[in-house]
Amino acid sequence: MTARHWIAIACTAIGLSIDGCASWHATPALPSRSHMVLDQLDIVSDTPLPQHHRLLEELRAQRQMLSTKLGLPLSEEPIHVYLFASGEKLAAYMRVHFPGLPARRAFFVESDTKLNVYAYWGDRVAEDLRHEVAHGYLHSVVPNLPLWLDEGLAEYFEVSRGLDGVNRPHVDQLTADPQRPWQPDLERLEQLRDTEEMTQAEYAQSWAWTHFMLESSPQRLQILQGYLQTLARRQTPESLSIQLRRADARYQQNVAQHVSVLHQSLR
Repeated sequence: MTARHWIAIACTAIGLSIDGCASWHATPALPSRSHMVLDQLDIVSDTPLPQHHRLLEELRAQRQMLSTKLGLPLSEEPIHVYLFASGEKLAAYMRVHFPGLPARRAFFVESDTKLNVYAYWGDRVAEDLRHEVAHGYLHSVVPNLPLWLDEGLAEYFEVSRGLDGVNRPHVDQLTADPQRPWQPDLERLEQLRDTEEMTQAEYAQSWAWTHFMLESSPQRLQILQGYLQTLARRQTPESLSIQLRRADARYQQNVAQHVSVLHQSLR
């Protein structure tokens, strides 16, 4: 068996197209043209990075904002951000190096030694980077973050500054059918273990619970901060559903009301 024949089989095994296998020698590479370090963020791009860029400064500021809002310490662990010139280049790289991941505009990937964000300069790059970099900041401080809360926090921090974490598409989804109102169930979300289990409905609900705890009352904010701080100390906290129920027996009705009030304010 020739080397070329073996590589062609390997390409088929990882799901590449025939064209991709034909150019087997041209393995998609990481961006390398422009490099910038902003505190924790180590950013490499296919396109030149200006010295002062509004989005990059916003990502830098997100670090302190997240730390202050959640009551968490700052980390110095680098978050490596790779910005491809196009969605096609990002997709080609991800197909080769992470063939099991679904097609998306941006990714956060944590290994035993690195925190990596992969994205591209597209129409929604600001939203994508705010979301994925938030994952990086969280994972640099808090191990074993529950999936639903990990995504709920990233959905909160992905919106532009000044909106207090209000993610309008999620509000719209949860209030779309007045005849079938959202039935909150935090215990069900706490059982999720794999992103494949999460539909857009689960992302919306995770955001709603997170926003409820962050924005509805000082007591609920303190519960969330204490939960995250316990995780950051490598300890196992009592579930948030138990803590919220102890503080407020009507917590599930109140989170639904919280979303309803947000919906009215956005009309």
